[in-house]
Amino acid sequence: MAKIKLQGILADIRGKLNGSVFSKNRGGAYMRTKVTPINPQTIAQGLVRATLTNLSQAWRGLTEAQRSAWNSAVSNFTSTDIFGDIKTPSGINLFNKLNLNLAAIGEAPINTPPLAVPVGYFDTLSIAAAAGAGTIAATFTSVGGSVDQTVVVEATACMSAGKNFVKSEFRQIGTFAGNAASPQAIGAMYVGKFGAMTAGQKLFIRFKFVDKNTGVAGQYTSASAVVAA
Repeated sequence: MAKIKLQGILADIRGKLNGSVFSKNRGGAYMRTKVTPINPQTIAQGLVRATLTNLSQAWRGLTEAQRSAWNSAVSNFTSTDIFGDIKTPSGINLFNKLNLNLAAIGEAPINTPPLAVPVGYFDTLSIAAAAGAGTIAATFTSVGGSVDQTVVVEATACMSAGKNFVKSEFRQIGTFAGNAASPQAIGAMYVGKFGAMTAGQKLFIRFKFVDKNTGVAGQYTSASAVVAA
């Protein structure tokens, strides 16, 4: 369903409406045709669904006091939506979100809501990929990364070099330590997930920090590159 923000007649519109998708980029507001992806029922999708099922069961297994604590903690985890308005999650949504982040980095789930601790972020990120060698070097500068955090690495499969917009195409390919130095070699992660790269095509990479103890995650920072021979 499309999200519309009214101001006068119409100030902004985001989301999906019938066969169209509304959004905005550096060039301003735009509309594109909605494309419905196929559902390949991949192993990765199955794992995510199984994790969500387990978390739903875990939420029901909490005590009333524990659920009340999560419901009371949500004011510490507000976010800004696509219109710039402040949004507050529900207790169960916060429980699921933080525990999904912990699952993504191989950490145990939590039953008690944590403090909204600060996490690191990436000032810059660039990548250089080579098909023949099967290498991807990720060069970055970051602030606030530490041994108590893990970096989640997500990527897209190789695609047309003219592709500039990606969103649902990202898949997690691995992680590395939050205090790791730049550059990081992530080619093996990539090839293990998607197979050999194709020279002349483009791939996208994005990083974010996740706190190991709380599941609190930072914002993504993305980069792309055309694969060299």
